[in-house]
Amino acid sequence: MSDAVLPSAPPTPPEPRAYRGVNWAGFRTLYRREVMRFWKVGMQTLAAPVVTSLLYMMVFVVAAHGARPPVHGYDYGAFVAPGLVMMAILNNAFANSSSSLLQAKMNGLIGDFLTPPLSPVEHVAAFGLGAATRGVMVGAVTAAVIAPFSHLPISHPWAILYFGLGAALILGLLGIMGGLWSEKFDNMAVVTNFIIMPMTFLSGTFYLVERLPEPFRTLSHYNPFFYLIDGFRYGFLGYAEGSVLAGAVMTAGLVVALASVCLWMFDTGYKIKS
Repeated sequence: MSDAVLPSAPPTPPEPRAYRGVNWAGFRTLYRREVMRFWKVGMQTLAAPVVTSLLYMMVFVVAAHGARPPVHGYDYGAFVAPGLVMMAILNNAFANSSSSLLQAKMNGLIGDFLTPPLSPVEHVAAFGLGAATRGVMVGAVTAAVIAPFSHLPISHPWAILYFGLGAALILGLLGIMGGLWSEKFDNMAVVTNFIIMPMTFLSGTFYLVERLPEPFRTLSHYNPFFYLIDGFRYGFLGYAEGSVLAGAVMTAGLVVALASVCLWMFDTGYKIKS
């Protein structure tokens, strides 16, 4: 009797991949890597921005003592100080995430971020919070250093925390977008010199926007950085040129919108998997 060949059973369809949850260990490792990256070169990433802000304070306030009139009853030093602190937060948060990703791409090390089992949410959260940490730390040290020259009051602590952290997250997320988009340092220089710096300086850091001639006064109210600095200054002085509520809503909306774009860029491998 010949052996009969039994038909093979149909292959079992693969089970749908179960949700693995948050990779907390991987997230903490990447976040710690981003923090230690700037902490190890603290003279460059922490001390240098503070010295720059102190020089601005010396030039605009101390050297011109008595030459500048009060602004809405506040000493000019107290008016300028929140803007200088916010400018330090914005610039350093952007620099942290953008330089980290761009250097990894330039050195061929971007695979070190993509190989571990990290989701786009975990990538964006680690890079964004790492950048925000640097921005907030630089801002806190800057505020402490220039405080003797400004005598800053504190009117609304919630506004200081909300707009300070919101600004750090927004620029950290913008840095992620810039780092993924840029292919060389020249591209990043274009973003920094022609977008970030002009929007920072033209947002009422050193002056009242209401004193600008039209159409610049109206255009300034379309600058998101104006609302960040205005809300942050409101936390100290209790005075705001624009609507604090509109600034708070805009800040939250920008964080959500920019985070969504960053998630899409990591999920699709934009300029990192090609």
